[in-house]
Amino acid sequence: MTENPNANGDEHNGNAVPTPRGAGGEVIRVRKGMFGADNGGDTSGYGGLVRTIALPGAASRPYGGWFDEVADELEGALEEQDLLPENAIEKTVVDRDELTFHIAREHLVQVARTLRDDPALRFELCTGVSGVHFLGDKGRELHAVYHLRSLTHGRLIRLEVSAPDSDPHIPSLVALYPTNDWHEREAYDFFGIVFDGHPALTRIMMPDDWQGFPQRKDYPLGGIAVEYKGAQIPAPDQRRSYS
Repeated sequence: MTENPNANGDEHNGNAVPTPRGAGGEVIRVRKGMFGADNGGDTSGYGGLVRTIALPGAASRPYGGWFDEVADELEGALEEQDLLPENAIEKTVVDRDELTFHIAREHLVQVARTLRDDPALRFELCTGVSGVHFLGDKGRELHAVYHLRSLTHGRLIRLEVSAPDSDPHIPSLVALYPTNDWHEREAYDFFGIVFDGHPALTRIMMPDDWQGFPQRKDYPLGGIAVEYKGAQIPAPDQRRSYS
């Protein structure tokens, strides 16, 4: 079921047009072929396809509807705590009618606590954290995306935090949102994001002795051979090579 950020009837008025991904966005990669194979191994028939991969750029005010109200309240609350909003909020994105604050990782806990506790914000629930790996986003390849819901105001926003492959540390939010416990473990298990302060950051899906993080884009294609009665199916990396 798709989340509706305007579930309380507080409609987004559409004053602000989101920044087009191809104009003003951040180009992080040019992808060729259907699957990105770079050595002629693309057997899809779309080897000549060229696609620009870009992250949406920062939006400009007015964002529209309650988006401005949330942004104003958050910035004002941070200023009251002697934290300059521009030091904590790297950019604000309005894309596909969703509001996302990109937060500097060193200020994540303070921003999340403010969003949770401020009476005008009251984002009491974090429905989880998702890991993303952008190989082309140099210096911030790993992204953690948090989905925050205000049960009081019927609103939904996102926080996004980035870290480099070489230093994959992001503060844990389990102390603020206990439901993040298993979600952070899953993001660690699959992407190698180290959530500092997590009470027990161990693998949750893969075996404890598994090497590497299988949902990173640079993880080698592989698998485990599957045995059937009278036959054996080889691992994927032994069937056909695409790159």
